[in-house]
Amino acid sequence: MAEVVSTNQFRNGMHIELEGQTWRIVEFQHVKPGKGGAFVRTRLKSLSAGSVVDKTFRAGEKFNRIRTETKNMQYLYDSGDEVVFMDQETYEQLSLPHADLADELPFMQPSSSVHVMFIGGTASGVELPASVVLEVTDTEPGVKGDTVSNVTKPATLETGAVVQVPLFVNVGDRIKVDPREKRYIQRA
Repeated sequence: MAEVVSTNQFRNGMHIELEGQTWRIVEFQHVKPGKGGAFVRTRLKSLSAGSVVDKTFRAGEKFNRIRTETKNMQYLYDSGDEVVFMDQETYEQLSLPHADLADELPFMQPSSSVHVMFIGGTASGVELPASVVLEVTDTEPGVKGDTVSNVTKPATLETGAVVQVPLFVNVGDRIKVDPREKRYIQRA
C-alpha cells in the first residue's frame, strides 16, 4: 500500500501521484487568508512530460507519495538512441532513452558521475548537480570598450551546450554553469 501524505507534509523534491502521473514538488507555499480556508500553492514538475504547472490544493488534502531512490552512476556514452550509464559499485550497465535526457545531456561529460533516479525500481531520469565546470570551446571575442552592464554573448562549451556568458569570457576559459537553468555562474 502506498504511503499517503497530506499537504502539510509537503517538502521540496518530494514526489506525489496526481491524476495518475508522478509529479515532483518544485516549491510550495502554505497560504492562510484572513477569510476562508487555508490552501497550499504548489509548483509541480511532471516526470513523464517534463512540464511545470502551478496547482492549488486545499489544506489537508491527501495524496499518494511515490518513493524514489537515487543511485550514483557513471555516464559512459551516448549511442544516439540510448544513453549508457554504469553502476559504480556493481559495474552493471543501464540504458535510458536519448529523448528522455535531451535537456541534461549537453551538460554531462563522459566518465562523469551523475545521480540516476529510480521510481519503483525503474530508472526514470537523471539529476544533475547544482553546477558543473566546463571549458569554453567557441565564443566571439569581447569588444574592447563595450562595457555596458549585463551584456552577454553566446559561448559553446566542450559538451556542445550553448550558454550566455559575460563579454570577458574567452575561448579556453573554464566556467561554472548551472545545468538546470542553463546559465553562467562564474569563472572556475
